[in-house]
Amino acid sequence: MTRSGSLAFALLAGLTVIFSAAHAQEAALVPDTSLPIPQLHFDNAGALVIKASPTSSVHDFDYLVGNWKLRNRKLKARLAHSTEWISFDSRVEMHQILNGVGNIDKYTDNASGAPYEGVALRLFDTNTKLWSIYWADSNSGHLDPPVVGSFENKIGHFFARDTFKGQNIIVVFRWDARNPKLPIWSQAFSTDDGKTWEWNSINVSERAP
Repeated sequence: MTRSGSLAFALLAGLTVIFSAAHAQEAALVPDTSLPIPQLHFDNAGALVIKASPTSSVHDFDYLVGNWKLRNRKLKARLAHSTEWISFDSRVEMHQILNGVGNIDKYTDNASGAPYEGVALRLFDTNTKLWSIYWADSNSGHLDPPVVGSFENKIGHFFARDTFKGQNIIVVFRWDARNPKLPIWSQAFSTDDGKTWEWNSINVSERAP
């Protein structure tokens, strides 16, 4: 092979790798409805009853430490039968705290045309073996109710009762870490105690330089 041929082959191989990575990201930005959301359980007062999986561990989020760039998609309108999705990019910096019992994300994007920041705080209860994930952003300045749950087979589901535009909902966060190099986060709302769900937000992360 000539030198020019070698350069052309190397360029083609590099473009193939870039295209394959981009294709994998775009394919991941569709909520995987083949993965079942665990059945919900309630106490007599209607509160969620959540138990940790047998394999739940303080190390479940270790793969997420570091800097990431994200491709995001979210529904333009939630709980409004919308089928229009908005795509945008963002970045996350994740650090462990409390000797690994907790971790914290700093999230940033400019999707609305103005700087937006969010913080995710995750805490592992060493007694219940459950993770609680708290969220606050620069729009509200307060912590949302935590979603609570655990991982099983590299997939985590975390639930909370909440409200959206005055409507009672249950929210679920899903972390799919089966490929820790391209972890996927997604969110769904239910207005009927988990009988049906609307997926409204998803992102896939890739290591940032």
